[in-house]
Amino acid sequence: MFQKIIDTEERSREQERVYKKSLEEHTFISYIYFRYNIDTIMKTEPAIFNTNTNVSSLKHPPMQFLIMPAPRPENLHQYIKECKKHNVTDIVRVCEPTYSKQELDKAGIKLHEMPYPDGHSPPEEVLDRWIQLVDERFFHPTTTATSHNASATSPAINGTAHSVTSTSTNTSTGPTIAVHCVAGLGRAPVLVAIALIEFAKMDPVTAADFIRKHRRGAINNTQLDWLERYKRRYKGGNAGGGCCVVM
Repeated sequence: MFQKIIDTEERSREQERVYKKSLEEHTFISYIYFRYNIDTIMKTEPAIFNTNTNVSSLKHPPMQFLIMPAPRPENLHQYIKECKKHNVTDIVRVCEPTYSKQELDKAGIKLHEMPYPDGHSPPEEVLDRWIQLVDERFFHPTTTATSHNASATSPAINGTAHSVTSTSTNTSTGPTIAVHCVAGLGRAPVLVAIALIEFAKMDPVTAADFIRKHRRGAINNTQLDWLERYKRRYKGGNAGGGCCVVM
């Protein structure tokens, strides 16, 4: 019995070590090991995920993003607090649900469901919705995001206006879009890279390097290869008009 406990503790330490190694060195083997053992790691080493410091803020004015792992019911309040610090108006969830949207509604944060399978590239529908959201929040807003208990109406998504309340006391101005997958290392950073490619006109390698400087271990080589083949589809420009996505 004691040997089983020791073995379990050793496995937990090994999983944490490999996870940290994947973040530090971003090696393919350690990354895959972590990716396919994530459920076990989340159960045996919840401290890795149950912290509000495991978020990465990226700014390329006027765009502001917050990349993070998937919140869970027991730590959702920590992430909401972190989101308020960064003036987050929208959260994009690209993985399976791990928490209810009710607490986000109470905090005045709009949840957008854009899931797609891990290990795959974003489908057309997700790309179109993501580009539209980035355009409407940062380049063609219908209202100005307000701070600390002030209410505003967000831009219309698919013709529907949503009420947004920001309680941010952060010194940063303008809205922030938070985006997360399970670990915040793959699908979520890929969407942010697409925003940088589309709106900041970065080349894929520059976009990936920019994200990796802020979030170590983000975007593996397979995802980078896909980004390098990605064709820009946004034709709206930075002023006037609206978002035009080439279908």
